[in-house]
Amino acid sequence: MKERLVLIGNGMAGIRTLEELIKLAPEKYDIMVFGSEPHPNYNRILLSPVLAGEKAFDEIILNSCEWYKENGIILHTGSPVVEIDRVACKVVTADGVEAGYDRLLLATGSNPFIIPVPGAELNGVTGFRDIKDVETMLSAAQNHNKAVVIGGGLLGLEAANGLKKQGMDVTVAHLMDALMERQLDKAASAMLKASLERDGMKFLMEAQTAAIIGDKRVEAIRFADDSELATDLVVMAVGIRPNIELAKNAGLYSERGVLVSDTMQTFDPQIYAVGECVQHRNECYGLVAPLFEQAKVCANHLAEMGYDRYEGSVTSTKLKVTGIDLFSAGNFQGDDSTEDILFQDPAGGIYKRLVVKDNKIEGAVLYGDTIDGAWYFQLMRAGTDISDMRDKLLFGQVHLDDSDHGGQSQASAMSDDTQVCDCNGVCKGDIVKAIAAEGLFTVDEVKAHTKAGASCGSCTGLVEQILESTLDDDYTVPESKSICGCTDFTHDQVKDAIKEHSLTWVHDLFDHLEWRNPDGCHICRPAVNYYIISTWPEQSEDDAQSRFINERAHGNIQKDGSFSVIPRMWGGRTTPDELRAIADAAEKFNVGEIHLTGGQRINMLGVKKSDLPAMWSFLADRGMVSGHAYGKALRTVKTCVGSEWCRFGTQDSTGLGIKLEQLSWGSWMPHKFKMAVSGCPRNCAEATIKDFGVVAIDSGYELHVGGNGGVKLRATDVLCRVKTEDEVLEIAGAFCQLYREEAHYLERTAPWVERVSLGHIKAYLLDDEMSRKALYDRFLLSQKKAQDDPWTARAEGAEAHEFTPMKEIGA
Repeated sequence: MKERLVLIGNGMAGIRTLEELIKLAPEKYDIMVFGSEPHPNYNRILLSPVLAGEKAFDEIILNSCEWYKENGIILHTGSPVVEIDRVACKVVTADGVEAGYDRLLLATGSNPFIIPVPGAELNGVTGFRDIKDVETMLSAAQNHNKAVVIGGGLLGLEAANGLKKQGMDVTVAHLMDALMERQLDKAASAMLKASLERDGMKFLMEAQTAAIIGDKRVEAIRFADDSELATDLVVMAVGIRPNIELAKNAGLYSERGVLVSDTMQTFDPQIYAVGECVQHRNECYGLVAPLFEQAKVCANHLAEMGYDRYEGSVTSTKLKVTGIDLFSAGNFQGDDSTEDILFQDPAGGIYKRLVVKDNKIEGAVLYGDTIDGAWYFQLMRAGTDISDMRDKLLFGQVHLDDSDHGGQSQASAMSDDTQVCDCNGVCKGDIVKAIAAEGLFTVDEVKAHTKAGASCGSCTGLVEQILESTLDDDYTVPESKSICGCTDFTHDQVKDAIKEHSLTWVHDLFDHLEWRNPDGCHICRPAVNYYIISTWPEQSEDDAQSRFINERAHGNIQKDGSFSVIPRMWGGRTTPDELRAIADAAEKFNVGEIHLTGGQRINMLGVKKSDLPAMWSFLADRGMVSGHAYGKALRTVKTCVGSEWCRFGTQDSTGLGIKLEQLSWGSWMPHKFKMAVSGCPRNCAEATIKDFGVVAIDSGYELHVGGNGGVKLRATDVLCRVKTEDEVLEIAGAFCQLYREEAHYLERTAPWVERVSLGHIKAYLLDDEMSRKALYDRFLLSQKKAQDDPWTARAEGAEAHEFTPMKEIGA
């Protein structure tokens, strides 16, 4: 027979406990939930977007009524519990419903603090805690013009922003001399205030409310200095108080909150408690992340596993206030025993402060650029000694030595236990596992499966980076979005600006389009650099520092920090001299392993980063160039032996493959690009899952486009049939150039073909001979420059260059 579990409170902490419990022991309890609101569980974090008109209430529902039914949970909405009878082990609701329990879970949350001043009971005075408060504010916005928000903390600013978006004239009255003083230091607070004022928000600082004036409805607010301000709405957002009245009346020991042990048990061992109503080790928490940590521990003990403990939370706050990124953690104010590492760029809207003690991070404040917040938080929690990284610490994780972090992105350098989504307690490892197990390809899919990014949205950029670093070559940049957070311009708008204004250098574009970050970031700089060199191959210079380390070093970083080196082997054909060169290089540079790749090449693994320039120079002296196995470029042209050796071969596939590779090697592309030539329809070279494939037939060649052999498999579309090798080469070059000019950076040919249609491609390559030849000529022009450039042929550093991380933005 199942035990009876009753949950008082239908909010985020209590329901998260049930979700965790159902994972561990789905058949252990009959569960009944009592909620005071007439709704299923919803996301309180997203009340601000509802107030601002950016979301509807239905969009913030976390657990629908169907979810409760599917999990056998009886839900009572609009039914507040008014009594806990601990002797009889039952609860009683306001409408007389009684329910017995074997285990009781308290998750009664908190109440908004209403300042006890005259007039606080008037119509038009509200808190900002639940959807009813939001409805009150929306109704006021429809019928009135002026609002005063008391409180310049997070909730107060979000309320003010939402009301302003609803058309109200909003003033924020704050008791302190700095906004969000619990999350920001004075410098960051001043930057926030200036930014919000530019956006039309008004502030009264050090303003103490004395009374709210009005007859039946609020008409004005009076401050302690006897000044008055006319208003139609007063929103009190000055803090919360744990809702412990029910627990105290039941005799449960409480102070500021209901006291609980490390197992989340109250002084009554049958009763557990989680969330904002709880006091644990003298701390009460209002942020979601600690509450979800409590929920996981509580579920563990309700399932009688008994091995988990809640020992408190080191909290961090990563928030979006009116579109401004903010992050803070730990002792960010510092004291006489700490020192500061500072970066301040008021014009660029960026401020970073790390508080350090004994070479360990004690606290952090980030304003405007918060991408490294999770990393700083991880260093702080782990007590990591930062002595060896102090000089680069402010510039972020991707600016550290590339051999340590791979130079790909912030996400690729994070450990699996780094928390990405503070709102829902989701770590990087959870996201990576979901991507692999569920076959996820988009941010929205990750949100649906893991809830990462589904609440306040401030971690969405990091989730997208994790997708990119996990899927690697199978990641495609999402459609119809700005190129990155440095700008609101889309990929197409950036490409149009480069063409229209003849922009031939990355900083020319950043200046022209008024990039928020004047140096760009690791997302936009590689894309902008690619668009420029593909648009103006003669006039522009390839900015090597806008490339990822793998492309700069012509080596693919491995899990141990070493690199792999893959020389080009034309069409999969090699010679004894080339094999000797590879063997000699492997011996000379202590290669850890030699591996044959699926692209008919030899991969030398375990090469030290410091050896890469010399190794590439050694190979170049023996006539071998980079295989570009690590770049957004032509990777391989796979071939079978064809008619030269095979009894089924109809054409010389190896010879044609070599010609294709010699034509197109060194060509930078929006994404990796693979070709193949099969000598007969048996298709041993797998040409029908390549970006451009050739299948030999008796009368000539069948050409295929838009294939993908990665995780997201796509067979090619048949483009046409031709008779001669010259036709193959011209159409291949024209196809490459059309893809180079039209696709978005990180968009593979498969989604590009689907987006623009095969008919569009045929119109350029088959229906219009002049157009095809013009594309081919532009391709040859760009190839001549690329193949004449020694940097393309060998790793940066092989001659006179020095290896350096991507300046300002990391790799």
